[in-house]
Amino acid sequence: MRLSDMIRYFLILVLFLDSLQLFSQGMINGTGRVLASPDGNYRISFYQKRAQDGTRQMYYTVSFKGKEVLLESEMGVLIQNHLFESALGIPNDAFEHWGDNLELIGVDTLSVNKTWQPVYGERSQVKDQYHQLILKFRKGNEEAGTMSDAYDKRRYYFMNVELRAYNEGVAFRYYFPEAVNGLFLHIKGEQTKFTLPEGTLAYYEKWAQGPISLLPLKYWKDEAERPLTLKLPNGLTVALAEANMIDYARGKFALCDKKANTLQLSMYASADVITPYNTPWRVVMAGERPVDLINNNDIILNLNPENKIKDVSWIKPGKAIRSGLSQAEAKACVDFAAQHGLQYVHLDAGWYGAEMSVQSDATKVRAEKDIDFPSLTRYAADKGVGIFVYVNQRALYRQLDSILPLYKQWGIKGIKFGFVQIGSQQWSTWLHNAVKKCADYGLLVDIHDEYRPTGFSRTYPNLLTQEGVRGNEEMPDATHNATLPFTRFLAGAADYTICYYNNRIKTTHAHQLALAAVYYSPLQFLYWYDNPKMCNGEPEIEFFDKVKTVWDDTKALDGAIGEFVTIARRDGADWFVGSITNNEARTITIDFSFLSPGKKYEANIYSDDDYVATKTKVRVDKKIITSKTKFSTALKASGGLAIWLTPVKTN
Repeated sequence: MRLSDMIRYFLILVLFLDSLQLFSQGMINGTGRVLASPDGNYRISFYQKRAQDGTRQMYYTVSFKGKEVLLESEMGVLIQNHLFESALGIPNDAFEHWGDNLELIGVDTLSVNKTWQPVYGERSQVKDQYHQLILKFRKGNEEAGTMSDAYDKRRYYFMNVELRAYNEGVAFRYYFPEAVNGLFLHIKGEQTKFTLPEGTLAYYEKWAQGPISLLPLKYWKDEAERPLTLKLPNGLTVALAEANMIDYARGKFALCDKKANTLQLSMYASADVITPYNTPWRVVMAGERPVDLINNNDIILNLNPENKIKDVSWIKPGKAIRSGLSQAEAKACVDFAAQHGLQYVHLDAGWYGAEMSVQSDATKVRAEKDIDFPSLTRYAADKGVGIFVYVNQRALYRQLDSILPLYKQWGIKGIKFGFVQIGSQQWSTWLHNAVKKCADYGLLVDIHDEYRPTGFSRTYPNLLTQEGVRGNEEMPDATHNATLPFTRFLAGAADYTICYYNNRIKTTHAHQLALAAVYYSPLQFLYWYDNPKMCNGEPEIEFFDKVKTVWDDTKALDGAIGEFVTIARRDGADWFVGSITNNEARTITIDFSFLSPGKKYEANIYSDDDYVATKTKVRVDKKIITSKTKFSTALKASGGLAIWLTPVKTN
C-alpha cells in the first residue's frame, strides 16, 4: 500500500471511530465526522443533533492535545431570499436559518502537504499542510417533497461546510455551489458560535485601535475585535481569528445571550452575494505556551489564495521616515534615509488640502506648499529612496482612477490610505479592489486606521502593511506593547509607527529600538514623531540602520501576554532579537540555541543604562555568542533590549 493511501485510510478510520463515539452523545446517525490535524494534535468534530422543535442543527467541537478548546457550538448561516422563496411557494422565513434541516448527502476528503515561497514575510518558506473535509448538504421544500426525494435543482438548494485541520490550528467556512440562475443570497448573519470552558478569560478590545483589557466572558457592553486571544482554565492559550475576508461584512465577537461562556460571530451588516460563493474562514488556534500562537500565525496566509501579481520585482519592503510638508524638509529626510539605511520617505496628511474636505483635490499640491513631486522623486531615486504619499479615502473614492496614473507619472512608490471605511460588505469590497488597482499601476499600499488584515497580502503583496493597532499615535504604555504580539499581530503586519526621540513615549528608548524586531511590518515606520535634526549620532541608532523589515525566519522564543516577549528574526546569516517588558522591571533569559551550531556570532547589544552620557540613555556592548549561550539580563520597567548578531568571520 502506498504511503498516501495509508494516510488516507488512517484518516477515514479515525473519522469512523470518532463518529461512533459522537453517536452516544445524541448525534443523528450518519452525520458525525472528526477531522484530525496531520500531527494529530487538533481535532475538530462535526455532527447534527435534533433541537427541541425537531429541527436538525449543526454543531462542532475543537480539542488540542486532548484538551477541550471549544465545547459544543452551533454552526450555520442566516439567509433570507424572498425571490427564491416566492418562486417555490415557500413562506418568507422558511429559508432563514441555514444551520437547520440540512441533509448530509456527500463527503469529500483531501490531504495537502506543500511548501510555498512568499514574495516577502516573516519566513521565506511557508509550510502548507492540512487535512480537509467538505461536507455537502442540501435543503429543500419539505411541503413540496421530502428530503429523500431524488435530486431536483428546482426543489433543493445546496451548501457545503468546509473544515480544515492544520498543525497550526483549525478553520471552517460555508460554501454555496453555483445554483440555477446564479442564485442571489441575502446573508443576514451567521449562527456561528464559540462555546468555551467555564472560567475562560478574554483579551477584550472594543475597536481596532483601542486599549486591551483581560475580562471574563460576562458583562461585555460591546463586541470584541478579532483576532481575540483567550486564556483557558486548562492552561491553553487560544485565538479566534478571521481569514480571507475580502467581499463580506467584517466579523467581531459578541456575547451570546442564550448560552453562557459562548461567543457569537457578529457581522457588521448583511452581505448580498451570488453563488458560487464562500464566506470567510473562521480560525481557531491553540497553544500550550502563548508564544506558540506567534510561531503558528502562517495559518492566516495559508487560508488565502496565492499571489496574483505576475511581476513582483517592484514590490520592495523597507523602513520609512515621515517628512514635513515642504520640499526642503522632504529632501532632508531623503538625505537622512540614505545615510541610515531607510528605503522610504512619507509625506502625510495635508499636502493636497484638508483631508476631510470633499473639496480637496488629491491630483494637486496645496497652493501654499512648495512640493514638486516629480523633482522630489528624482532626487530620492538618485539616493535609492522612494516616496510615499497620504490620501484620505474621501479623495480615493472620488479620484482613484485619476490619481493612480498621475502618481505613477510623478514617480510615487506608494500610497497610505487614510481613514478608510470598514465593516460593511460595500466598503470591504471597495477597499480590496482599490488595492488591486494600485497593483495595476505598480503602487504599494499602507492602509491606516481601523482596517485589520485577514491575509490579503498573500494574494496582493503590494499591500505591505496596515494600521488597525493602538500604536504610537496614541502613545500606549509598555504593558499594551507587550500584549500586542499575542493579539493584534497574530492577524498580520501592523504599522505601529515606532518613535525614538519624541518625549511623549511611555517606554524607554531601548524598548522602542526592540520594537523594530518584535513587531512585524514590511513597511516599518521609524522616527514617527521625530525629524532628522533630533538625531545626534547616538551609537545605538545602528540597530535601526541595520534591522530589516522582512525575514527568512522568525522564532518567538519566550513570553507571557502583557508581561514580556522575546522574538528573534533572521535575515541571511544575521539575526535580530528584540525583548520588551511591561510596566514592571524583570530579569529575562535568552536561550540562543536557535543559532547555527558550531558558529560564533558577534552580538551588538543595545540596552537601557541611566549612566550613559546621552539623552537616550542606551548602552552598546559587544559579546561573542554561540548556540550554547544562555544570556540573562535585567530589563528596566517599560524597558527593552535589542541585539544584532552577525557571524564571526574565520580565516
